[in-house]
Amino acid sequence: MPRHFLVCAALLLLADVGFAQAITLTPQQQAMLDQLPPGQRQQALDALEQLNRQRAAEESESADLEEMPTMPQSVTPVYEEDQVEEEPEAEGGSRIVISLTPREDLSRTEQAELNNDPALQEISGTNYFELDESGVLVLPGLPTISLLGLTEEAITQRLTAEPALKVFDIEASILDVESAAADVLEPFGYDIFESAESERFQAVVSGPVPPDYVLGPGDSIRVQLFGNVNGIYEFEVSRDGILNLPELGPITVAGLPFSEFRKDLNARVQQMLIGTQASVTMGELRTIRVFILGDVNRPGSYVVSSLSTISSALYYSGGISEIGSLRDIQLKREGRVAARLDLYDLLLQGDTSGDKRLQPGDVIFVPPIGPTVGISGAVRRPAIYELAGDSNVGDVIQVAGGLKSAAYPGAARIERIDDDNRRVVVSLDVDRLDGKSMSMRDGDTLFVPEVLPKLERSVTLVGHVYRPGAYQLREGMRLSDLLPSAEIMMSGADTGYILIRRESDQNYVEVRSANLATAWAYPNSSENILLRPRDTVHVFSLAYSRQRVIQPLLEELQLQSRVGEPYQEVSVSGSVKAPGVYPLEPGMRVSDLLRAGGYLAEEAYTLRAELARYRVVDDEYRSSEVIDIDLDAVLRGDESSDLLLAEHDNLRISALPQWDMLWSVFLDGEVQFPGEYRIRRGETLRQVLERAGGLTGAAFPEGAIFLRESLREREQEQIDALARRMEADLTQLSLETLETTGGEALETGQVLLEQLRQTEAVGRLVIDLEQLAARSSSDKLIDVELRDGDRLLVPKQAQEVTVIGETQQNTSHLYQPGVTRDDYIEMSGGMTRRADKKLVYVVRASGAVVTGNRSRWFGRRASAEIRPGDTIVVPLETDRIRPLTFWTNVTQIIYQGAIAVAAIASFDR
Repeated sequence: MPRHFLVCAALLLLADVGFAQAITLTPQQQAMLDQLPPGQRQQALDALEQLNRQRAAEESESADLEEMPTMPQSVTPVYEEDQVEEEPEAEGGSRIVISLTPREDLSRTEQAELNNDPALQEISGTNYFELDESGVLVLPGLPTISLLGLTEEAITQRLTAEPALKVFDIEASILDVESAAADVLEPFGYDIFESAESERFQAVVSGPVPPDYVLGPGDSIRVQLFGNVNGIYEFEVSRDGILNLPELGPITVAGLPFSEFRKDLNARVQQMLIGTQASVTMGELRTIRVFILGDVNRPGSYVVSSLSTISSALYYSGGISEIGSLRDIQLKREGRVAARLDLYDLLLQGDTSGDKRLQPGDVIFVPPIGPTVGISGAVRRPAIYELAGDSNVGDVIQVAGGLKSAAYPGAARIERIDDDNRRVVVSLDVDRLDGKSMSMRDGDTLFVPEVLPKLERSVTLVGHVYRPGAYQLREGMRLSDLLPSAEIMMSGADTGYILIRRESDQNYVEVRSANLATAWAYPNSSENILLRPRDTVHVFSLAYSRQRVIQPLLEELQLQSRVGEPYQEVSVSGSVKAPGVYPLEPGMRVSDLLRAGGYLAEEAYTLRAELARYRVVDDEYRSSEVIDIDLDAVLRGDESSDLLLAEHDNLRISALPQWDMLWSVFLDGEVQFPGEYRIRRGETLRQVLERAGGLTGAAFPEGAIFLRESLREREQEQIDALARRMEADLTQLSLETLETTGGEALETGQVLLEQLRQTEAVGRLVIDLEQLAARSSSDKLIDVELRDGDRLLVPKQAQEVTVIGETQQNTSHLYQPGVTRDDYIEMSGGMTRRADKKLVYVVRASGAVVTGNRSRWFGRRASAEIRPGDTIVVPLETDRIRPLTFWTNVTQIIYQGAIAVAAIASFDR
């Protein structure tokens, strides 16, 4: 069901919360709405608003009936579309944090792969990555992955689907996205008025007053007299601009600079108060009212400090809006423009000469923004800039802080709208005079790209080496010059197969390989390949899979294939150290493919091999043939047997017959020499016992336990199938009408089912070890042909008889000759009321089961003889509670499984 229908349904259910309550959204409900697409979200909001109107109408009717003077108003939530932020998408240069956590449910094979792969260990954990300019993620030692245009969720899904990363739980988040597109550029300079930054532009209301400060009504002046007359006085300039000083009379100070007033006052004191000097300072400064108008965020009239300048006053109005000019801020005084401020001079050069101090009644007017241009790419300060008059490319680059060191001036371009209202691109070289002098127009966007990421005149060394990276390509440089000795290679490096990825001048990918050991021994041989610019040299490890590195190369080769130019790949399988698919090189032979596969494995059959070859016949169909390869001749260097390979060839190396027949068995307990024994195919238990010196004098052969893994697997399958069948029957029983004993049957069945699920298969084979170990016995029918992993456990002589099942007390008793089965049951307190008296049976120490159909409970004694080590089992009577035919088998499996597990556990302690 679509999510928006669920949200609407959830909102409509709110009608039950109360008659007189208007519906408002909780934070959780608001979050659900925010996750919907705009159209579906609007549908949910419309439904909510309609429901609120209905509520309001109901409340109005209720209020009329109750003659209420007022009526509650419904609250309709309002959501703005612009509050929904789009998910960021990966682009070229995006910075991504990827958390790679090993999965908790790793299999043994996957755990071994993780432990043995240094590339996976290197990236495990939380790591920071930066995509290249094409949006490709480069993981060290792994194939590259394109993430261009993917959201965080899509990136997580893409990485999770990567086979090389299957051992990890993955989470990805995009930190930011860098783009050279003009629509993501920010206008320059407007952020200086934001709250965190704009405090620096507030007027200073403390500290010394500048000498050119103009006095006016409301200013407070402090005068300290010392000499013949002493005193400290503070006077305020009146509204008429007059300062009334005792002994000196009124002085007109309005409009005077503070420095001039101080000089005049000192002269008056010296003339009129002989022998007295004066110290003049400013007290509290007056405030003035100014107007800030035009394209500012909060235009209006403001009261500011008399020390305020144009820039500090703009702070009070919230700064300049993005449609206001930063380069033509006008200070108007008495109807005329008294000054102009270019904030670029202040921000870029620190020039405050245009930032004039304000006077009462001044008007700061910000006109609309003038012509703008954008500049992006490899410049120090990419942004949208406002032009002041005629400007060329060089001027714009200078305003943007100049070019970065990685800039490529020769490929710069301007995107503009021409006189015919068409969007065009103009290419130019901003290093040349004609490029720098090109005029910029309103709306132009200048883009300066970076140099190509390819390293010219260099080769790259990667893989199982100590110092990977880019190296300078010198004239005549060969492979042995890049890899001069084994000292720079890590332990286990494969010197027999060095792979070189090569790009032609037409960006056509080619692959070459070399035998480095031969190149060291014979520097003038063809194996010592002459390196070319942009070659990438891969050094593989003998311990780790090389397919992870080769696969991206194969994908590049496959993209180049077409009709008439088939996919250049060959493969090797079977008994080689590194089976897999490899690039087909010109002149590649069978021996070269063996070298690529890490040479033959230990078990390889060296006399012959098979080569499967595919070819297209008359452009109509594809046929295949199998070619026998004289592998022994190939290994001897016979060139006539070392066939040239063709595309899609597959070389199969067989293993020696019976190579994997290195079987072993384990003897434990009362044998002369217990332990692990290697066996040959067809060897029997009697033969291995003879090798082990036979049984000890304390051995109890009848209680021997012989275990086999294949039997255990088969038993476990049967137990699981029986549990499924029993579960189905219990489900059917629970749905039927229960009779008098139906409830008891269901409860008993559930107990049995839980016990059955907990039963472990052991894979025990019942054997007659006493007869088998007897040297005089020659009966081959009782002997056991051994398999890999078989176990023989021989216990000490048993002295007990155990009683389990439906008795009053399950326990073990000391064996007494002549004591019967029923006697042992009586010694355990007798049977419970749920016991099945007819199906009591005995499990011998060997695992054999002996049943008796006679019992003294029905008039005659059972005939089964009790021996040391026997276990008497009194099963649960299932017939009287619900006759499910196989429940009796279930109880037997549970009891016998418990007996076997207990016997095996005694050897593990």
